[in-house]
Amino acid sequence: MSSLQVALAVLGGLVLAGVVAHGAWQSRKAGIRQPLVRSPKDLPPAIEPSFGPVEMPDGAAAAPAEEEHASIPPLIPSVALRRQHGVRLDPLIDAMATLAVDSRVSGDNVLAHLPPTRRAGSKPFFIEGQNEQSGEWETPHPGQTYRQLQAGVQLANRTGALNEIEYSEFVQKLQGFADAMGAAADFPDMLDEVGRARELDQFASQHDAQLICHLLSRGAAWAVSYIQQHAVRHGFVPGVVPGRLVLPAREEGAPPVLSLQFDPQAAFAEDPHLVAVRHVTLSFDVPQTAASEQPFQSWQSSAEALARDMEAVVVDDNHQPLSPAAFEAIGRELEQLYRTLEERGLAAGSPAARRVFS
Repeated sequence: MSSLQVALAVLGGLVLAGVVAHGAWQSRKAGIRQPLVRSPKDLPPAIEPSFGPVEMPDGAAAAPAEEEHASIPPLIPSVALRRQHGVRLDPLIDAMATLAVDSRVSGDNVLAHLPPTRRAGSKPFFIEGQNEQSGEWETPHPGQTYRQLQAGVQLANRTGALNEIEYSEFVQKLQGFADAMGAAADFPDMLDEVGRARELDQFASQHDAQLICHLLSRGAAWAVSYIQQHAVRHGFVPGVVPGRLVLPAREEGAPPVLSLQFDPQAAFAEDPHLVAVRHVTLSFDVPQTAASEQPFQSWQSSAEALARDMEAVVVDDNHQPLSPAAFEAIGRELEQLYRTLEERGLAAGSPAARRVFS
């Protein structure tokens, strides 16, 4: 190697060291808290929603270097995910129509004649067949034979109640399907179903809830990587939306138990170590999350643990601090809401509740 090459190599090393030092100086000057380790391996892959068992990257659950974090639990509890079944029609939340057929029909034939889109306005509708072998109603599958068919359009969701125009669209699409199958369609009275839809929508609007709290930095701002590192230690994984991490549910394909969000623009920054974030939001969707997942307990404990580790204060939407007594009062109100939803047949986290509150 010539003396010129040696000089260039030394100069290159000095420039690289200068860039690293400058970045560290900028970070310190800005007062932004940095993670203990900056490595992509610190973050598990995005799994929102969950479609199978969570596999953590090699070494992801390794203990951090600093002794004060030695007691932090594993990233994600080692639990088997329960499989979620497909959508089933429910007379409680669907306007049901029967499709009488003269003889058995094959699942292949049903699938070949399904309407291209199974939505009526903002409401989904579904077609089921009664399996000849099992006698169970199910979404038609190829290779199966069905003795009867039925369909239903959802009465309400978070966009509002089923209206006359949407119901008419459902009838039109289903009638075309029935004609193609040689079936006789029998529809319920439109005004009766629209009335049921309005009543269901009114109940849902009065009992919809999302519990939200905010973590505000007490001192120095946080780097995005700092937030991610602490969230991962408490079981969160990256969501599919930038600036969002989620605590996965135990049921395969189910909505996450908790959501941790911060400014998505910060997540898009060229260098996330230099972007200052002072505020994150922790929330869960009450009707979408089963009480068996203990979302409230996870919400409170996650808020308190993250606030302690990140030197933050937990506040409500009015920026009033949330004390243990405040969490206890919220918990009592939540129990009443759970009972009301269950009495209506819309227990939190049930298939019917997830459809209505979607």
